[in-house]
Amino acid sequence: MLLAEADRASGAQDFARAQTLLRAAAIERPDDLSILLRFAGVSRAAGQPYVALDAVHRALAISPLDFTTLLMRANLLDRLGDAAAGEAWGHAIAQQPEGDLPPQITAALAEGERRHAAWIDAREIRLKTAMAAAEQCADEEELGRIGRFRSNALRRTRHYHSEPTHFHFPGLAEREFHPRRMFPWLAELEAATDAIAAELEIVMAAERAELVPYIQYAEHLPLRQWRSLNHNADWTAIHLWRNGRKVEANARHCPRTVALLERLPQPVIAGASPNAMFSLLAPKTEIPPHVGVSNGRLVCHLPLVVPEGCWFRVGAETRGWRRGDAFVFDDTIEHEAANPSDQLRVVFIFDLWHPDLSAVEREAVSALVAADGGPPAAGL
Repeated sequence: MLLAEADRASGAQDFARAQTLLRAAAIERPDDLSILLRFAGVSRAAGQPYVALDAVHRALAISPLDFTTLLMRANLLDRLGDAAAGEAWGHAIAQQPEGDLPPQITAALAEGERRHAAWIDAREIRLKTAMAAAEQCADEEELGRIGRFRSNALRRTRHYHSEPTHFHFPGLAEREFHPRRMFPWLAELEAATDAIAAELEIVMAAERAELVPYIQYAEHLPLRQWRSLNHNADWTAIHLWRNGRKVEANARHCPRTVALLERLPQPVIAGASPNAMFSLLAPKTEIPPHVGVSNGRLVCHLPLVVPEGCWFRVGAETRGWRRGDAFVFDDTIEHEAANPSDQLRVVFIFDLWHPDLSAVEREAVSALVAADGGPPAAGL
């Protein structure tokens, strides 16, 4: 009865009476979010934004993540010229429901996104100014980390963690892309790009070479992250080493590549490692976000055939592959890739020990993984 009368009073623009009725209703039902929102709306219409904002804050105390309430708060703060409006729009946008919204709400959100972006830009300028002295003294690697720290603080990016599907060794540094200084042999690998690419052409032309789908596991297994590419020829591999076994049909065509691998710190684990392969990604193919099996190892990419537009993301950092430009990354941090071109993309891939593991820890990892039967079918 009180709510119906309040609606009639509001429709007649008798906002004072509507407020009185809604206050009485709120006393009867103090945890009813809808009553507080009606009161906030009536107060806003009555030209009392601070009263409306107080009601909104009481509503948020009941339901802190309610989209409609957050949207109203951002709108009110904007009308009041409050400096907190930019951040408030971000809170509302974060709770935007899926599906179509009424045109009025869509328009308000679009304006809110502009306001929030402007707030982020202004905040970034302020933070850069404050950090300028420190950044002047930083080297390239430090600048990258400092920049990411700022980007995370601004919520332009977020932090990602190592989330292996099977084997997690504690205390290892989590880096999306590991710095080159930790792998002095990268220069030797890159210098061999032409030789490795030449052997790729030989093995691809060989009659008995083994070209297999990169992802192969039984359909009944509880794995979802690669389902669209399971047993799919759009993502294939020519293995030189696979789960600790040399694939002679391929390796015999690549003697220089195999010899180079023997000088690198690859794990040697019965039934699991080393692994080394030419990864072939078909045109117009995407590899969905996924994570690897063990954080005890890292993965190295040496791009060999890279059409324009191909890209690779690990965590919050996206890179374009460049032929002969190798890098090392942690594949237990969410990553994905795409070949949007009309040509084949080929990358040479192999695994490495994580450099934080001591000799004794490597021995322990090897023993556990081998005793556990090695990695699942998708590979270590």
